[in-house]
Amino acid sequence: MTISDIPFGAQFSPNQIDLSRLLSLCEEHPGNRKELEAAIQREFFSAKGGDAYNQAKLANNAALGMIAYGIIDRKGNLTDLGKELLLLKDNTSQLYKRFAQHILLKLRGLDLVQTAQDMQTRGERFDLIKFRHWLEERGIRVPRGAVHMSSMRLWLEKAELITSTDWQIDYSRLESLIGVGTTEIDTLAMLSPGQKAYLKTISNIPTKGPYPANEIEKLATQLYGVKYNEKMLPKQILYPLQYAGYIEITKPTGGRGAKPFLVKPTEKLKKELIAPLLEALEKQATSDLRPLLRKPLGDILKDLTHKNKYIKGLALEALAFYLMRLIDLTYIATRLRGQATGGAEVDLIFEGTRFIFSRWQIQCKNTPTVHLDDVAKEVGLTHQLKSNVIMVVSTGSIGEEARKFAHHVMNTTNLDIILVDRTDLEKIKQNPIHISVVLDREAKRAMQIKKLEL
Repeated sequence: MTISDIPFGAQFSPNQIDLSRLLSLCEEHPGNRKELEAAIQREFFSAKGGDAYNQAKLANNAALGMIAYGIIDRKGNLTDLGKELLLLKDNTSQLYKRFAQHILLKLRGLDLVQTAQDMQTRGERFDLIKFRHWLEERGIRVPRGAVHMSSMRLWLEKAELITSTDWQIDYSRLESLIGVGTTEIDTLAMLSPGQKAYLKTISNIPTKGPYPANEIEKLATQLYGVKYNEKMLPKQILYPLQYAGYIEITKPTGGRGAKPFLVKPTEKLKKELIAPLLEALEKQATSDLRPLLRKPLGDILKDLTHKNKYIKGLALEALAFYLMRLIDLTYIATRLRGQATGGAEVDLIFEGTRFIFSRWQIQCKNTPTVHLDDVAKEVGLTHQLKSNVIMVVSTGSIGEEARKFAHHVMNTTNLDIILVDRTDLEKIKQNPIHISVVLDREAKRAMQIKKLEL
């Protein structure tokens, strides 16, 4: 059987069945799936024609869809979700709202909505094949030719979230369903695993606090297995979460010795669906990368001058993604995030498979000058990473010694080193196609350096 991250939904869709009536049938036939499927066949498929065998198969598919969507178990008993939906069966508006919340936060529905949003933001023409490819890029498996995505869309349409077959989204409705808007979702997505674990821990404590920050840290480690650097806890966890508006921190006064910060959640964090939303984002292979892929270069360059080092670090990573997406390379890994270095540098790895395989090391520097040591560090890592290309991007200038060293490396090895400075970035900002001019210039420079004397 083909593995899918989107639940099976053939015949379990509002085009095929009525959810309120289906829940009543589940209540009438508890724990007897054979009787339940017979009732589903009589209620929804007998009038559609066809022989009894095919009708029974359709009813079985509907039951399998209910299992996949978490409404009944394999014996036919209503799950906790099913019982909750049953109580709402006479209020269809609330019924579809609650079911949509479940789909978004528990069944990867948010992934589909966000991927559709990404396609629309990039101006991509929508079709299901392209949609499946975009999902696969984000680590979401969907069988070819399956109706999984279409069935889910129909349920989200019933909740008035999706407004057309090409996944046009009502963003105000999305906010009413999960309690936060798309900007807030992006903010949560960009948090590190340690920050997400810290938020989930403190949001699940019933009282408001405040609590000693190190006690929340220890509980987060016990619950989620995240390891924290105690000395760096304020810088890496507390300050970014306070800046994002999810916690308030205070420093105790009086007494001897250093005391930990006191932490309490804000009203923003205490929203009921924040913890499930964090869990949904953690299922995404690259949830923290999505907001980076949508930022225009002008906004990125503006953020690189921000006073907040955390924002500068994220902007630096966004810069690398912007450039690499322009030349259609695939993101592989981040070795060093900009926010970990106070917004000064970020190192990422991308790959390409056009004509030949290539692996690119990208170092972005948010400093006045790139020095020889900066290039030398990247050259030293190529043996471990098996890279073919080093790209050094600077929001300042490339120092003369750094350029000479890059020339020497290309002259004596098979490496290519691409140097991009502030002037290049400004031209790319004005016209993104200028990236081709930069790459052509660097390719010709490399060709001249590596010219064979036969």
